[in-house]
Amino acid sequence: MSNSPADAHSTPVDGVEVVGALSPSRAGDFMTCPLLYRYRTIDRLPEEPSADALRGTLVHKVLEDIFDLPAVERTVTAAREMLAPRWAMMREADEELAALFDDDGEEFATWLASCHAVLERYFDLEDPTRLEPAERELYVETLLDSKLLLRGFIDRLDIAPNGMVRVVDYKSGKAPGEMFEAKALFQMKFYALVLWRARGVVPAMLQLIYLGSGEILRYAPDEADLRATERKVEAVWRAIRQAQLSGDWRPSRSRLCAWCSYQAHCPEFGGEILPLPPELTLQSAAAAPAGTDQPTLS
Repeated sequence: MSNSPADAHSTPVDGVEVVGALSPSRAGDFMTCPLLYRYRTIDRLPEEPSADALRGTLVHKVLEDIFDLPAVERTVTAAREMLAPRWAMMREADEELAALFDDDGEEFATWLASCHAVLERYFDLEDPTRLEPAERELYVETLLDSKLLLRGFIDRLDIAPNGMVRVVDYKSGKAPGEMFEAKALFQMKFYALVLWRARGVVPAMLQLIYLGSGEILRYAPDEADLRATERKVEAVWRAIRQAQLSGDWRPSRSRLCAWCSYQAHCPEFGGEILPLPPELTLQSAAAAPAGTDQPTLS
């Protein structure tokens, strides 16, 4: 599906015209800060690559590829050996990454060592020689009765011989405190909702693997959870539509602002909100779909 802002109404799904599209990350952006959502999704402003984000993406790629090996070969040594060639592939695909590090410098060596540490921690939490994922980097989507399209990528889907489904997501950071667990689980419940609506099966387990702290957060959803998640997603979409129609993209300051690339254009940091791009009329902006998130490890 095209990610052009004008395509939410013009691109049908299975012959049905959709009102818009949301991924869990874009819904999370809006709940965190409406202005962040606008800059990422409607304006599509570029963001500077960060060492932390690149570490996550690189480790994520290795954790995907490790399962291409025969089970007995899925060792920590094999994973370590994958890091350098996967980094070379990333650099070749994106020339801007070459400017971030001097691969012969001390800064790069320190960063690469941190990648090794995060990757090795995975093997303390799971034994990949005993796992055979049903899917990796699985693109999923479903169209709600409201004609809102939900979509995204699931890191790993495990299906037991008895048909029980486990949704797994890798995070390179630390596990959240108890007060923030619900926010962390929103993404996983979103995926569970999509799977339930698309396949008619409620996942038995949602599992977040935090490689930064070596912890696993697990949650067993039920249909009531997923119906509540659907109501929340619909409410987020209505709020997005209202912001698009009113032009009110007020920022919401939080500790996450420290990692935001858009501080120069945020009144919370002395900047001015950018005008909408001229090619986006109010009508087309209101129809802007959330781009499908590419696999990454946050």
